[in-house]
Amino acid sequence: MRDFATSEHPGVATQLARLGALSLPPQVQGFGRFGLETIRTLLARLGDPQNHLPPTFHIAGTNGKGSTCAYLRAMLEAAGHSVHVATKPHLVRYNERIRIAGRLIDDDALATLLAEVLDRGEDLAPSFFEVTTAALFLAFARTPADACIIEVGLGGRLDATNVIPHPAATAIATLGIDHEAFLLRPEEGTPGDPLARIAFEKASIARAGAPLVTLSYPAEPAAEVARIAAQVGAPLFMRGSAWHAEATPTGILYTDAQGSLTLPLPALVGAHQADNAALATAILRHQTALAIGPEAIAHGITSARWPARLQFLGPGPLTALAPGRAIWLDGGHNPDAGAALARHFAGKPPIHLIIGMLANKDPAALLAPLSPALRSVAIVPAPGHDAHTPESFAPHTPLPVRSFTNVTEALAALPPERQNPGDVLIGGSLYLAGEVLRLNGEVPE
Repeated sequence: MRDFATSEHPGVATQLARLGALSLPPQVQGFGRFGLETIRTLLARLGDPQNHLPPTFHIAGTNGKGSTCAYLRAMLEAAGHSVHVATKPHLVRYNERIRIAGRLIDDDALATLLAEVLDRGEDLAPSFFEVTTAALFLAFARTPADACIIEVGLGGRLDATNVIPHPAATAIATLGIDHEAFLLRPEEGTPGDPLARIAFEKASIARAGAPLVTLSYPAEPAAEVARIAAQVGAPLFMRGSAWHAEATPTGILYTDAQGSLTLPLPALVGAHQADNAALATAILRHQTALAIGPEAIAHGITSARWPARLQFLGPGPLTALAPGRAIWLDGGHNPDAGAALARHFAGKPPIHLIIGMLANKDPAALLAPLSPALRSVAIVPAPGHDAHTPESFAPHTPLPVRSFTNVTEALAALPPERQNPGDVLIGGSLYLAGEVLRLNGEVPE
């Protein structure tokens, strides 16, 4: 569960080594639960920076929360606002987790910030996640901005980010089954239905008086979201009741109590991105902290960028190994992500899949829905982590499964496009996605 990171900057490298040496809390090592006691104590020592943020948007969800954050940022910036953004995980550099007033934190500032947090909390034995969360809150509280976007890490209820007292709005993107060892562990007083339990965890970021804006869900999880919203006194704005959105071949038709908007389709690839863009629209339409007009919303939808989510790779050292082929990159690894990928490639010529997946993920999550769209399957490691072997994938596809030591080798082994045509999808892990971006010279900025 640790997110290791490296840096060429000596000061950052020193602090990242300290981060990497942190042990996970005992309850997590034993597949227990995260708690908020340590993060609250650490933040108190730092002056409770989470209480001194600009209007904050707190976003949860199984999939789509990162893309929703990207749309929110683009919309707010299109309206002329400066925006802090905290997303996770990083793909290539740890700096990607902390964007201050529109720019990734620089190395000198990052080294100083991490050292301060690690020094103040050393006796608390905090986790990687708790130190990271404290650092980003501290950075955001010290630099003026008009808005702040915080992506939840894991679940919501006991995620280290769930200490924001008065958000401008909270939101939930898609609900799906993921991180079962943590989010579905038996606990008294929680829902028995798996998806309702996930909804319980995500919706627990809701706060009294702050709008909770969501997509639509099946009956049991929807009822759980509504129950928690009512319990804490959060006005609930759920798709299908408080707001509506329909994607057409030419745009998004959005409607709520304030009226209707005709919005453009997202530049981000995938039919599911219209849902994420509509959710971001609904969030801004149901909050009152900042004025955002339709023009800024439309511009944000077309200008948002979010790497490793059905990203078309540009020219670079890696794509040069498979000349003539379109190469796509996606970091999704759960059934919800697999279904979205399958929808995108349905009806298109079969593709060559290069996949690396962590050993604690289900190989069928991607292979099962993608199987009809595949021409070949190649297995590579997930850099720095225990990963599934070809034997894990073989039962889920009728195609031969080949194994390679790295993604470079797998791409180079593809036959010429004219002999065996088809696009390439590299996926299964954000760790693999980060390695691909690094190798191709497309480091997120």
